[in-house]
Formats: sequence, C-alpha cells, structure tokens
Amino acid sequence: MVAGSLLRRGSRMVTALLAVAVGAAILSGLVTISIDIPRQMAQEFRSYGANLALIPAGPGGVIEAVDYEKARALLPAKNLTGAAPYRYRVVKINEQPFMAAGTVLAEAKKTSPYWLVRGRWPEKPGEALIGREVAETIRLTPGAGFTIQAGGGSPAARIGGGGEAETAGEGREAAGGTFSVSGVVQTGGGEEAFIFMSLDDFEAMTGSGGVLDSVECSLSLGRAELSSLAETISAAVPAINARLVKRVTDSEGAVLTKLKTLIVLVTVIVLMLIMICVATTMMAVVAERRREIGLRKALGADSAGLAAEFLGEGIFLGAAGGLVGALAGFGFAWFVGMRVFNSPVAFSAPLPPLTILVSAAVTALACVIPARNAAAVDPVIVLRGE
Repeated sequence: MVAGSLLRRGSRMVTALLAVAVGAAILSGLVTISIDIPRQMAQEFRSYGANLALIPAGPGGVIEAVDYEKARALLPAKNLTGAAPYRYRVVKINEQPFMAAGTVLAEAKKTSPYWLVRGRWPEKPGEALIGREVAETIRLTPGAGFTIQAGGGSPAARIGGGGEAETAGEGREAAGGTFSVSGVVQTGGGEEAFIFMSLDDFEAMTGSGGVLDSVECSLSLGRAELSSLAETISAAVPAINARLVKRVTDSEGAVLTKLKTLIVLVTVIVLMLIMICVATTMMAVVAERRREIGLRKALGADSAGLAAEFLGEGIFLGAAGGLVGALAGFGFAWFVGMRVFNSPVAFSAPLPPLTILVSAAVTALACVIPARNAAAVDPVIVLRGE
C-alpha cells in the first residue's frame, strides 16, 4: 500500500524525495567537512609559522643537546611539520652590531613558509640569509659578500614564536668569518633584523656548540592537543619550558570555533527546511486522499493503520533521500576541500548510515501532523461530500 501510494503520486513524491536528498547532501557534506576541517585548518595554519616554542626553563639559560633530543622524541612524528633549533649571538659588520642566528635551515624553511626570500635559501657553507633591515643598513644584495667581525658583550636576543624579540641570555663574542648573501628575507616582523646561517657555520664562527637558545616547532595539532603536548614536554624535561605561540594558536582556535558554529546553524536550518517540505507535501497528499481514507475507514480500516501508512511513506522518502544525499554529500565535501584547501577530505564510513537515519527520523517527525490528520478523517462527513 505504501509503494502503491508513492507510485500513484510520482511527481509529488519525486519533488519531496529531491528536497530530502538535497538537504541530506548538504547535511552530510557539512558534517564531513566539520570532521575533517581541524586537520585541514591545522595544515593551512602551518603557513603562518611555528605554534610551539621550546625555551630554557631558567632565565638566561640554554637548552642542552641531550635535553633537546628528549623533547624532540616527544613530538608526534606524524603531526610534525618541522622543528627548527636556534642559537643567537650579537655580531658586528663594519663596526655595526647585528643579531646572528644559527639554525638548521631546512627545518627553518618548514616552520617559516611565510618568509618571503628575494634570492634563495642558503645551500652551501659560508652562505647566509639576511633580513631586509640588515640589507638596507649595510647595502647588501644577493650574491654580495660581507665579513662578520669579532664582537658581542651585550645581551643576545632571539625571535619568539611570532617575531617578538626576547632576551636569550648573556651575549658572547663571535669569532667572525666571511659569508656571502644568498637571499634577503622579508616578513614584516623581527626576522628582518637578523642574519640567518646554518648551525654548523654559526658554531664554527663562535667556536662553541652543543647548546641551543630556543626551538620553534610547527605541528598539525589542535589547541587542546598542543596544550597537552606542551605540558607533557615541560614535565618530562624540566630544563625546557614548552609554550604555545598564542598569535598562531589563538587565531586557529577562533577560526575553527566560528566555522563550526556556522556549520551547526546551517545544519539546523537545512533540517527545518526538510521538515517543512515533507510536511507540506504529505499534508497535500492527505487532502487529495480524504475520500479514499474515508472509504477505507468505512470498510473497517483503523486510525492507527492509516497513520502508520503515512509515517511509512515519510520514512521511505527519508531513507531513500538520505541514501542519495549521503553519496552526493561526500562529493560536495570533496569538491569544497579541493577548492578551499586544495586537499581532498577523508571519507567517514559511519556517516552514510547516520545520514540515512537522521533523514528518516526528520521525515517521520514531519509526517506526524499529516498522519494525525489522516487518522482524524470522519468517513460519514467525507462520503457525504462535505
């Protein structure tokens, strides 16, 4: 009887089915995106720099190599984009003081993809990457050479996570050396006042090694996971203080919260539209079938059976529309992922059955009033033509 009713009113039911399918597709797509969006956003925010900094626990201290290795072992490899260790010293070029930073350049490139380099990153020993302010002060361009003279004695500064200058302990004199400019870096931040070179060149220039001033880490983790990791590292390695780079993590958390709120609002609106569409369709069906319903009740059909029939039609529409919508929704989510994040979203196996169940439940709820109206039809009045 349910199948016959659906077939006899094909055009009206197809319209309702399409409405349910479109709503289910949007619902499935948004849920897929919301599940995968933290991973996608974490990857996108890695282009804004490090989100975890490792610094000495005591003021004016340094990070020993053995402590750094312990902390590095606690970083989840699958979520680690890069970990760049840094050492800082005040140096002199033409009797002018500048800050030199030694780092593992390959890791620095991973943790700081937002750096705009005019020229190229250092590739050979004796090459350095200089900040725009340094280049303008001593008039250096890519390919030019310069000599670092012995100097120091003032407190060294380091780049905090986000470009802020911080004290990194007592300044030590640099022995000096000759370098060539491979590129000029522009960031709009504190990095423009630094001279960057490989850690090996830095240690050869200063004549010391085995210690670090700070480590900048870039991890594809949410704020809660990152906070937990920072607490774990600080507890496991007392000599290191792991802290979040709030400029990055706060922005990431705010964006994710707003996106999830928007997704929830859109989902609620879509579910309400599905209910309205199905309810109006079924109300029209009940109005069309009043004489049929009256005749069936006169022949002995009970109200519960008639109500169950209309609920069955609604559940069938919801399940069929949910199935079509679940498949279309993943396609929608995949398209959004490729267009917005340039990366496909991951398929969630439990989502299609859940979409079908939700769609069926929503359409069943939408059919409650039409089913009650059908059960309330008085056969005497209907068959008299009133």
